[in-house]
Parts: sequence; structure tokens; C-alpha cells
Amino acid sequence: MLTLINSLAYEILVLALGYYLMTNLQWYSYKMTRVLFHHTKPWWHFFYFLLPFGLYHGVSYVSEYGFVVALGYVVALFFWYRHLDKPLVWTGRVKRFFGIALLFSLLLALVWQSYSLLLPLLLALLLSSFLEKMLFWGFLRKAQNRLESLEDLIVIGVTASYGKTSIKNYITHLLQKRYQTYATPRSVNTLGGVVLDINRDLPQESEVYVVEMGARGEGDIEEIATFVNPHYAIVGKIGPAHIEYFKSLENIRNTKMEILKSQRLKEAWIDASAMVKPEAHIHTYGTKEHLDIRSALPAPEYLIEEVEATLEGTSFTLNGVRYSTKILGAFNASNLAVAILVAERLGLTSQEIQEQLNSLTSVPHRLQRMDAGGKVILDDSFNGNIDGMLASFDLANTYEGRRVLMTPGLVEADEALNETVAKRANEVFDVVVVTSGLNRAIFEREVDPQKLFYLEDKAQMQEMLLEQTKAGDLILFANDAPNFI
Repeated sequence: MLTLINSLAYEILVLALGYYLMTNLQWYSYKMTRVLFHHTKPWWHFFYFLLPFGLYHGVSYVSEYGFVVALGYVVALFFWYRHLDKPLVWTGRVKRFFGIALLFSLLLALVWQSYSLLLPLLLALLLSSFLEKMLFWGFLRKAQNRLESLEDLIVIGVTASYGKTSIKNYITHLLQKRYQTYATPRSVNTLGGVVLDINRDLPQESEVYVVEMGARGEGDIEEIATFVNPHYAIVGKIGPAHIEYFKSLENIRNTKMEILKSQRLKEAWIDASAMVKPEAHIHTYGTKEHLDIRSALPAPEYLIEEVEATLEGTSFTLNGVRYSTKILGAFNASNLAVAILVAERLGLTSQEIQEQLNSLTSVPHRLQRMDAGGKVILDDSFNGNIDGMLASFDLANTYEGRRVLMTPGLVEADEALNETVAKRANEVFDVVVVTSGLNRAIFEREVDPQKLFYLEDKAQMQEMLLEQTKAGDLILFANDAPNFI
């Protein structure tokens, strides 16, 4: 009987460890190096993988009570799972992994009487990765054929350190005035995501396809750009997003510029932060903040002037034309301006563009205003860059009532940037609630103790808001780190 219990416990423990492993891999785009070296809570690996792994083999070696370790781990993992706001998504890849892991663990236990935890997980990782590559190449070829069949399709590529999703959505909305325009959904911006989107969702009647391109390393943009080969390319603001992967701003800039390797490129618009010189088919755009008398580079070819941002909207002047929109945030002037430049290139008039701007709504969770219970709520939870966050602080600073900030600070950014955020938060806000332990120490150093609060568990956020806010307050949600961060 004890043998049967131990065999069952072994199978359950393999699957439980596999659940922890695959959840972390899914968070970090199935890159094991990121799970091992860039995880913001590496101590989880010790308590939820290494410790149970060692305990099980140690106890099983000296006694027949290894099942006790398995039972204890399953309980601990259940409580870990309950506090996740991004649990494992059961994709085909995940299901194949568990199927292979279960098969090999059964073979080990029943045929070879071995209860190795590492071997079935390792074999499942290797075989499932091999299967994914085989399947992916088939999907890639299918998507390539689909693109080639749409001979008249205009492809627009968009990349940036931050703001690329907003730019993509702005371009899509403007061009819908004249064209059947489709864009990659949500924040889909990897080669795999684009391939899936082309095969599954790209409408046959599309005239314009706007493709967002993201990167966590050199070559990521190039593989997407050389696959979809955009006719028009946009490189938005260059900044220190994901700096821990790229190591330097120069590497970030060079990676973003890989979009210019498209074989069908007709024109490109590059934000002045990329520090490039205009050419016949490469244009630069930006605000006066990019003008630097010490720089050998000329002023941006397209200068965005007279930017005015309030809690009601944003207006600016481009090419002598005044544009206005309900979109919030001064930083969005650049994102809107490049969308306008693309729309002009594809034949829209200034009047048509302004008509589209009148109906343009905020990208969800990107400086989206809501009024509820007598409170002004600014949801900027999907905006996690230094420029956007400081701009949202400036916008909040125009509010005459009490101001409340909910933020984890910046993620994947260095300490100096978070010090800047914390200092400015202390200047602008009456209440500062830190929602992650990642930057807690920095906020404790820079923010007045009487206005600083720490949210131990995001599940307690509603209770915290009831306690710390009241009618007439402005509440800014700046960035939103999942609880594995």
C-alpha cells in the first residue's frame, strides 16, 4: 500500500514541479536564461523548486515517506498559486509539456522503478521545445504564404522602447477613415505572436496591416522586420526600457533600428531620441526637448510645437496645423504626431485627420481617465517607462484636489530612475501607495513617511482605496507589476 502511495505521490510531485516551472517560463517568454538570471524573486526558485526537489530525494533515500514531502509541496504550491494574478495559461505548448512529463514519469516508475524528478522534466522540456520548433516552422511558412497572397497589402511596422502600442492604435484609427486597416491585437509584438495573428485573424479584405514589434535582445526586431517586410516603418521614443537585457542605450537603439532592414521599405519616421540624421526616405520627428546646441545633429525634420496637456486632453502644432484630441499626456504628442505623418503619407487630409482625432479614445490602461464616486481616476497601469510616468505625474499635478498615487515604481529599470520617480512622487502626491516590494526601499528613502503606505497583497487594494481615498481625490495608477515581480 505504501509503495502505491509513493508512486502516486511521485507522479503528482513531477506535475506540481512542472507547473511551477512552466508558469515561470511562460512569464518570461519561455526563455530559461531569463527565468534563472532576470527573475525579480529568485528566492522562489529555492523554496518552490530546489528545496522540495532536494527534500524529496533525501527523504526517499533514507525512508519510505517521500510522499509526505510531495503532499507538503502541493499544499505550499496551492497557496502560492492562489496569490498569482497571472496564473498558467493552458496553451497547446503547456499541454504537450505535461503530457510528455507524465508519460516519462510513468515509464520511469513502472518500468525502471526510478523516481527521478529531474529526468522527466528535462526530457519534457527538450521534447516539447523540439515539437514547438517543428510546429512553428510550419506556421511560419503558412503565414509567409498568406502575406504573399495579399499582394496589395500595405504593411506598417512600429517599434519603440515605449509607446509602440499607442502609436500602432493611433495609426490604425486614423487610417480607418480611408482604408480597411487591421493591427496586431493588444500588445502582441513577437515573431510568434505575429505569425499566429496572420494565420488566424488577419482579415482577407485588409488593405493596411499595422504590426507592432517588440524586443528583449538584439536580432528580435530584425526577425520580425525581415518576415513581414514593412513598406513604412516607425521608430518611436528610445529609452532605458529593458536595459537589464540590452546593457546599454546604444544596444537598444541599434536593435530598434533593425526595422530598417525591411526589403520593401519606402519611408521611415524616427524619433529624435534615436539620434539619426534624416535621409531621403528616413525622416526625424520630435519636440523642442530634443534640440541640443551641443549636438551635431540638425533639428528634427518634423518639429512638434506648442504642446499643451491638461486633464481634458492634449493639443499641439505640427507642420503649421493645430491638432487636438482627448488623449491625455504631453508625451502622447509625439506618438500622435508620427501617426499623423503616416496618415498624411497615405493620403489623408488635415481635416480628415482631425475628424478621426475627435473620435480617438485612450488605449485601455494607458493614461485612461475615469470618473467614479466623485473621484478622478487615471489608469496608467500599462505604462511603465520613465518619461510616461513623469508625464502622468505632471498631469496629476494640474489637479487642484488631493492626489493619490498607486505604483510599484519602474520595473526592469535601474535604481537611479526609480529614485527620480520616488522624488517626483513625493513632490506631487499627498498619498503614495507602493504596490510591490521591488522598489519599496527606494520609496522609503525618498518619500515622506506620513504619506507613504505599502500594499502587502494586491488583493487588499480595494480595502486600501476605501481607507486612503475620498470623494474629490485624484487617483493615479502608474504601472502595474504582476505579483511575480
